[in-house]
Amino acid sequence: MPSIPEAINIYEAKRLEPAESIPIDGHGSDSRWQAANVLTDFSFPWIKRTPPATEFRALWNKQHLYFRYDVTDADVVLGDGTNAMEKVIGSDRAEIFFSTGSDLNPYYGIEIDPRGEVLDYEATFHRQMNFEWSCEGLNVAASRTQAGYIVEGRLPIATFKKLNCLHQDDAGDYLIAGLYRAEFSHNPHGGPVIEDWMSWIDPEVASPDFHVPTSFGTIRLVR
Repeated sequence: MPSIPEAINIYEAKRLEPAESIPIDGHGSDSRWQAANVLTDFSFPWIKRTPPATEFRALWNKQHLYFRYDVTDADVVLGDGTNAMEKVIGSDRAEIFFSTGSDLNPYYGIEIDPRGEVLDYEATFHRQMNFEWSCEGLNVAASRTQAGYIVEGRLPIATFKKLNCLHQDDAGDYLIAGLYRAEFSHNPHGGPVIEDWMSWIDPEVASPDFHVPTSFGTIRLVR
């Protein structure tokens, strides 16, 4: 199984002041977001097309990691269904994964659609998923915008520790993470929804797949 390459993507999540927190309302309007680094390097690894804009931000404090996606999408697709899984699988969505190590055994996926519906699961390589798992303390919200949609989320630092996903080296604390987007569009001919896939890293695998070590990088919790 391939390992996470040495030249991996690194996103630096800045630290909030000790007394600061961010309300999760799905609108991205809190002024504290302005201090976050903005990641825009999302691409289509498996098709030749200019990607619509995607912005990722993250901030943290002793209690939580906060994350936000700003998605440009002129054709938002929302899946039907009787439960969150059916709705999310058929929808445009933002995704964030965390792993216990480079072998992805286990790792954790959180997928959020423009309505704020969540599909979360525990998994082991390759694609052995436990959909009964639920991410403890996860709080998300989303909203539609004129340009597309916004997704905000908050995860307890204690949850990362409990899952053995908070790692440490000489430079400090970090997460082995993946950042992705499912970009769907309605078929103009009335056929099935067209499904394309965006990642912050080109996994360099032949078929679309986020569930491989080469799609993971690092989120550093900068002090």
